[in-house]
Amino acid sequence: MAVNLVAVLVAAIASMVIGFLWYGPLFGKQWMAMMKIKKSDIAKMKKMAGKNYAWTFIISLVTAYVLAVFIDLAGASTVAAGATIAFWAWLGFVATVTAGSVLWEGKPVKYFLINVLHWLVDLAVVGGILAVWK
Repeated sequence: MAVNLVAVLVAAIASMVIGFLWYGPLFGKQWMAMMKIKKSDIAKMKKMAGKNYAWTFIISLVTAYVLAVFIDLAGASTVAAGATIAFWAWLGFVATVTAGSVLWEGKPVKYFLINVLHWLVDLAVVGGILAVWK
């Protein structure tokens, strides 16, 4: 397998930026309301932010690496091909698994949509990066 580790690193950074924007200025207030996060909880969350961002970055690296393996196995070499592989991975693994939050945890459909669409955008961008940067 030919996985470009620099591309994985760049893709993981892109994933972090997408997550920051998605759960920040784009949908942060809506997501926090559905999670029932109060202003008093934010101070506690800020104390753990460094550790949580570090773990999130590690998770992003693993996700990007695994997607790079899928892309390499499929022989994808264009943004569209990488995004297509990412779409199928998203549909088969992410969308289906996260649907349980609505079915079993009683979360609102809007909560599911915010999270699952984040992953669709995230994986499509990461897949596009990985496919063209070999």
